[in-house]
Amino acid sequence: MRIAVVGSGGLGGYLGGRLAVAGQDVHFVARGAHLEALRRHGLAVQSPTGGFSVGSVRATADTREIGRVDYVLLAVRTWQMASALAGLEALIGPDTTVLTLQNGVRTPEEVARVVGRDAVLPGVARVTAYLDSPGRIHHVGPAGSLTFGEWDNRVTPRVERLRDALGGAGVDPVVAEDIWVDLWAKFLFVAPLGGLGAVTDAPVGDLRSRPGTRRLLAEAMTEIHLVAGALGVRLPADIVGTTMECLDRQPPAGISSLHRDIRSGKPSELEAWTGAVVRLGARTATATPVNSFLYEVLSLRAAQTALTTDWP
Repeated sequence: MRIAVVGSGGLGGYLGGRLAVAGQDVHFVARGAHLEALRRHGLAVQSPTGGFSVGSVRATADTREIGRVDYVLLAVRTWQMASALAGLEALIGPDTTVLTLQNGVRTPEEVARVVGRDAVLPGVARVTAYLDSPGRIHHVGPAGSLTFGEWDNRVTPRVERLRDALGGAGVDPVVAEDIWVDLWAKFLFVAPLGGLGAVTDAPVGDLRSRPGTRRLLAEAMTEIHLVAGALGVRLPADIVGTTMECLDRQPPAGISSLHRDIRSGKPSELEAWTGAVVRLGARTATATPVNSFLYEVLSLRAAQTALTTDWP
């Protein structure tokens, strides 16, 4: 099958590389030095599960050079969506499927406004990989999984084809029982950790060990749980407790991508994470005092920083 990877950084490069090695016809959309390295030297992935390389990489900055594909893996960050969406039209045919892989809960609707809801498969990536240097991806941990499903959670032929392709590439494919529960469950994990970590500049070990910050994490998660319920997403009743248990198993020095980006003065996913909680809370008349405080502090900091929106 023909696959376009839009956003060929850590996540997209890793997934696209595995699919290419498995024999799929993969085309990478990239920018700048990363694009040049892919063209000249190919793609190299370092991984504890076994590194690999793709010597001949089809890479371009212009989606018109690719044309219509069967699947688009949309792997850009949420703040890169506007430029990514502008290039989608050239990739879309009557049977093209766009798999959204962003951390957040609004991206599927945002993409659907451009390509139509029938073309979109919401997805959740549980893969830890980052762009180490142009053309080189560093993957950490197990091979990773992708959870995805139709908007109404039917198991359709395109879901089965994607499941088979990912499985053949060594990525664990999970067809969701309820994709919206999966999206919101991950959101409930990443958004409070990212927001509170960025405000305090503290790693997860400190946040979970201090009674005050641990309580704030749980309260921020509870707010998201309530917002999800107000929107009709029925998360498990014990999700805050089980998410805190998951947080307790994370490496103590770990920080979120949101925290890392704000610390470095880079573009971040603040609007798609903490900002989305606040806006959806206002829409549903759900109080979000902890997330609102985090958002006000961090959005002020972001407003004082000059940001760029280039993406690999």
